[in-house]
Amino acid sequence: MRRVWGLFSISCVISTMGFGAQAQVALPEIVVTAPSPIQPPWNQRGGNNPQPAADQTGFLPIAGRVFAPVTIVTQTELRRSTGASLGDVLMNKPGISGSSYAAGANRPIIRGLDNNRVRIQENGIGTADVSTLGEDHGVPIDPLASNSIEVIRGPATLRWGSQAIGGVVNADNNRIPGPQTLEGVHGELRGALNSTDRGTEGAAIVDTRQGSFAFHGDYFQRNAGDYDTPHGRQANTSLNMRGGAIGGSYIFDNGYIGASISQFDSIYHVPGIAGSASNTRIDLNQTKVAIKGEFNIRSAFIDTVRFWFGGSQYRHYERGLDDTTGRDTIAATFKNREYEGRVETQLMPVDLPFGTLTTAVGVQYGKRKIGTSGEAGGLLDPTSGDRIATYIFNEVQVTPTWRVQAAARIEHVSYNGFYSNFPANYVPDGTPVAQTPASRTFTPGSVSIGVLHDLPLDVVASLTGQYVQRTPEALELFGRGAHDATATFEIGNPNLHNETAQSVEFGLRRSKGAFRFDFSAYHTRYQGFISKRLTGLICNDDFASCGTGTELRQLVYTQRDATFTGAELSAQYDAFDIGNGILGVDGQFDMVRARFSDGTNVPRIPPIRLGGGVFWRSPNWFARVGLLHAFAQRNIDPVQETPTNGYNLLRAEVSYNYKWKEGDTPQELTIGLTGTNLLNADVRISTSFLKDEVLQPGRGVKLFAAYKF
Repeated sequence: MRRVWGLFSISCVISTMGFGAQAQVALPEIVVTAPSPIQPPWNQRGGNNPQPAADQTGFLPIAGRVFAPVTIVTQTELRRSTGASLGDVLMNKPGISGSSYAAGANRPIIRGLDNNRVRIQENGIGTADVSTLGEDHGVPIDPLASNSIEVIRGPATLRWGSQAIGGVVNADNNRIPGPQTLEGVHGELRGALNSTDRGTEGAAIVDTRQGSFAFHGDYFQRNAGDYDTPHGRQANTSLNMRGGAIGGSYIFDNGYIGASISQFDSIYHVPGIAGSASNTRIDLNQTKVAIKGEFNIRSAFIDTVRFWFGGSQYRHYERGLDDTTGRDTIAATFKNREYEGRVETQLMPVDLPFGTLTTAVGVQYGKRKIGTSGEAGGLLDPTSGDRIATYIFNEVQVTPTWRVQAAARIEHVSYNGFYSNFPANYVPDGTPVAQTPASRTFTPGSVSIGVLHDLPLDVVASLTGQYVQRTPEALELFGRGAHDATATFEIGNPNLHNETAQSVEFGLRRSKGAFRFDFSAYHTRYQGFISKRLTGLICNDDFASCGTGTELRQLVYTQRDATFTGAELSAQYDAFDIGNGILGVDGQFDMVRARFSDGTNVPRIPPIRLGGGVFWRSPNWFARVGLLHAFAQRNIDPVQETPTNGYNLLRAEVSYNYKWKEGDTPQELTIGLTGTNLLNADVRISTSFLKDEVLQPGRGVKLFAAYKF
């Protein structure tokens, strides 16, 4: 029945196509490599294409986006994507890779930073999951339910806290309908078939508005078997995901207020030697409530007030065959209850002697209770945490060509958990490890400043500097047990202090004309970078076995200084007209070099990547062929990882868009094919813990269709 849903979605939209005259209409703006929204409409080789509105995603309401590189994956590109997770969709974008642990667990990695340094959110509210605790844990957001995905780095991340030190990934949808919701009933049917895993996927989205009341409903489902590699099936990689949401809003002259409730269910298998032998899989469930609103005050002092609130109940079971009985059992349970809220006020612009000042101030609060039980019960005992923060953003238009931005944030974070009194050398001495209640508090502070200058030829230069502090997370402080995902026995360090990053970044961007580009270069120095140190001992499932065990490598959380240096480039050129369309070329490059202060390499860092392609777009057609080369990764930590060979990813795509009606309520059909890894290359991802055991998917083709009404 689940496979029938995907087939039914495609057949429905194809059957509505008809055979009328071809509609010569302009396509929405497209994203070829998606480093930032710099593409003009299909028929413009010049001109100015403005940045998209920011209030729906919860990103900066002031003009500060240009101070930091932004990656946007549009709705059109999401349809062509072959991924089941945010990491799948984003991992070949400049500066972004993925953990690539399982088909349902691929968390984005930004500039070599992962887990607790990358915040993932939906419509401005955190995902409230446990994906930061282990690479085998999925993020409960499916691209099928998203209208766009946005990634932001740099000073703007101060808005969400120290856990966004590496960047923010925001999935945007209309689950809480905003003022942009059109009158009447509108929606979209999406469906796809994938040859690599014989997968089907489908989604139905409906938005309706009658006067001041707007409603939203969506449902999605995907089903896939074990995927093919160049050397046969990759065992234990199948998955099933489904979910949906309902939401409603009251829209009035000066704003709106709305709420939604959503459900996400997923069962995905964990590959690898151990995972395949025990049929390991994760059974994930999350229920989430969100509230959002905006009030346009328009007083002499206050312009707009916005607020966000979200609460979640999350749990997942790690299932598999018991080593002793051979029966299927629940080996471990992870639970997380969490809520957070944010209120932000944008002040009216103020004319100062040196320029026009725009200011936004905000307050954020969050509370979390997390814990594990079963086989993983010792990994993290029940731990609660509270977080409260205030922040401010200022931007001054000094001259028509010079702008300055400054931001600051201060937080107060507290944890209540359990401290384990391990021996100083982490070698069992026969004494039972005692557990006592423990509390830690932190007050991290962060500041940033940036300067932006308009250069000739529509080029904009930016220079930003920031000082950011990150608090340790619960597992880094209080972890004390087996972690099968990474085959480690993890021991937290309750004496960890704030991690501090001092960063400088230079950017050049051009969003006008036939030639457009986005370049960033950065250098970050970390003081007290929290990392995992292997002690050399091997354990089983309890501490008493460390030194005589055979399964898990013992590691402890520690701090040492590190530096990250990198660069990202994406460029597009509309070369010339062919027929009724435009032929162009694009290219991308990214690299990051990460070392500890003693000269050793930070483990699991993405390799240098270089790629490019040729595209053609017209009012109805889009086609592209591109090659991405990942160089071999030899800058490794030889204690924790092995070298990774380079690879070439060849991708081709073609799609056709047909519109029946123009105006505010168009009806349109998009249908297309996407071919991935067409060279059938052996692909191993250097950031994955399972890269030596698990190959990435081989050659595949995806047939997709979407009908908007």
